[in-house]
Amino acid sequence: MPTTTIRAEHVGSLLRPEELLAARAAHRRGALSDKELTELEDQAAVAAVKLQQDAGIQVFTDGEVRRDDFMASVVETVGGLAPAEESSSRPRWIRDSDGAELEGDVASVAITEPLYRRTPLSLAEARWLSGNTPGPYKITMASPTMVAGFWRPGISDGVYPTRQDAVAALAGIYRQDIADLIDTGVSWLQLDSLAYWANIDPEAARMRRVTDLEGHLSHIIDTDNGLIRSARSRRPGMTVAMHFCRGNMRSAWSAQGGYEPIAERVFGEVEVDRFLLEYDTERSGGFEPLRFVPPAKTVVLGLVSSKVAELESVDTLRRRIDEASRYLPLEQLALSPQCGFASTSQGNLLTVDDQRRKLELVAETARLVWG
Repeated sequence: MPTTTIRAEHVGSLLRPEELLAARAAHRRGALSDKELTELEDQAAVAAVKLQQDAGIQVFTDGEVRRDDFMASVVETVGGLAPAEESSSRPRWIRDSDGAELEGDVASVAITEPLYRRTPLSLAEARWLSGNTPGPYKITMASPTMVAGFWRPGISDGVYPTRQDAVAALAGIYRQDIADLIDTGVSWLQLDSLAYWANIDPEAARMRRVTDLEGHLSHIIDTDNGLIRSARSRRPGMTVAMHFCRGNMRSAWSAQGGYEPIAERVFGEVEVDRFLLEYDTERSGGFEPLRFVPPAKTVVLGLVSSKVAELESVDTLRRRIDEASRYLPLEQLALSPQCGFASTSQGNLLTVDDQRRKLELVAETARLVWG
């Protein structure tokens, strides 16, 4: 099935079963073996694939059930990182639906030695998916630009003088990972590249201490394009997608603002086939920036919220898709939730049944709109 005809998609992560979360905690305590944990992860992945198939989703993931969070492609599989204490003055920059600041529960790590490659978690995911899905599957990876947040002055600068140096080191590791993924049979790769935040939200830029937005944006684009070109040079015709949102941990958010400040450069210059874009609330702005998307690219509209249990109506979704088609032809559009259901293993504030109904809604609406 050509990727251009796939209209019902989801970003990647699904809610973890409670028994799997308990098993992972037992594994950390040494009360469960590696083999036993892997068997439970496989069972959870089977259930995740069945959920997607039954709902009508057209491209599969394993629900990211083997990960503690979406950054596991870095934190759990790259050496050279160590736990770091947070400064009490460092802003958390996580907000609930009303905009109130929340305390984050994502482990803080820092680069403490040269980054090196360990066994990539994504390779285990790909090997399993290649034999256990009824259709196309994708591998999701956090963009190497995300490692910039692990570069800490006074800790990391003795290893890498700048954040850019650290990002370049991780990109080199990723190129090896992507080569192995392609050799395993992967033909669809999705980069989760939240580093574009700082160029959308001026307040986020201040909080991230970004002083040269244009240079920062160029660095992100160049880094992502380097990986995309590396993948396509090894497998011509490879489908590459990019997702970025404004934060999703435990149904919270971290930034706001429309795509206009970055649209012309990002949509025009980032060499992906598909953009998965958050569009579930007014924090994402309007559809006008889609006018910059070139003819060869698809935009997957994240109109269905993975943060809240309330189910959107088909009529509302169809109306919003019609609005988007004023700026980008309908044949270049698709539909998804705005982000994963479990960016961290704790998951968003919904039930498994809420998640199922959301996925079914995506697929049903896609059938009604695109046939």
